[in-house]
Amino acid sequence: MKAYVLRSYGSAELREIDTPSPADNEVLVRVRATSVNPYDWHFMKGEPYIARLMPSGLGLRRPKMPILGCDMAGQVEAVGKAVTRWQPGDDVFALREQGGFAEYVTVPEDLLVSKPKNLSYEQAAAVPMAAVSALLGLRDVGKIQPGQKVLVNGAAGGVGTFAVQIARALDAIVIGVCSGRNTDLVRSIGAHDAIDYGKEDFTRTDQRYDLLLDIAGSRSVRACRRAMTPKGTFVSIGGKAGRWLQPVGHLLSTMATAPMVSQRVGAIDAVKAMRTTQHLTMVSTLIEDGKVTPVIDRCYPFEEIQSAVAYQEQGHTQGKVVVTV
Repeated sequence: MKAYVLRSYGSAELREIDTPSPADNEVLVRVRATSVNPYDWHFMKGEPYIARLMPSGLGLRRPKMPILGCDMAGQVEAVGKAVTRWQPGDDVFALREQGGFAEYVTVPEDLLVSKPKNLSYEQAAAVPMAAVSALLGLRDVGKIQPGQKVLVNGAAGGVGTFAVQIARALDAIVIGVCSGRNTDLVRSIGAHDAIDYGKEDFTRTDQRYDLLLDIAGSRSVRACRRAMTPKGTFVSIGGKAGRWLQPVGHLLSTMATAPMVSQRVGAIDAVKAMRTTQHLTMVSTLIEDGKVTPVIDRCYPFEEIQSAVAYQEQGHTQGKVVVTV
């Protein structure tokens, strides 16, 4: 099979390697589409450097993951002898730590979810990491409640477009922060209003929010507190990338603030969510009910995955960057 193999930090090479065989409790999936996330290009570049030193980080001298790609959608090709939930031909998708940048991948049977029937493979591949991150931030960490006023800072990107729609589906009042060129998009997917960060600083208005979901990482927690109610919740999901420290530094400073402020401060753990299908299953239900739809900026062929990664890394996508395998 063909796969993008990462042998050293920098860029992955398209190579012919052996097709994996499923273990007794595994399923071999023919990948039809994948997508690119900051998670992937952080591992590809080995940045920020501080993450190489962490026990569960990127890998000190060389990448820990030889084949990247945490999002995948495709068809069951073969099943292990102990598998009972799936059979060849089933359409599935998954959120995994690695393996999507290849024609085939093996996945434990209990970590697969049926692909929403109303999505193409490309649309389904846009969902897992971004949508699960949004759900974690809003529901699990943010404890969102109907009628709350929610601000999504970074509303036009992959996570942001899902966050706006999920928050609206959970009956919140949603305001999105984005660039001027994206305000119409953010309103079109369900935001009650959109703030152009080039014209207005959301931390310096008289508006107060019950839940502030920070994807862009463009403001400190201290500044964001001015835009929150006294009992509001701040949830960090990402931040601006850097060679040495960011976005890890932003996350650490966010969590260091938590014990010293009256509002709740938290961050998501998307890697932990890769070990269960609970969140992806809920997102799938919202999609099939017509409450959430993936927003796709560009779709690249498999042979141009390096270009897809480079485009995603620029940080100005409208929704997701998808790759057809």
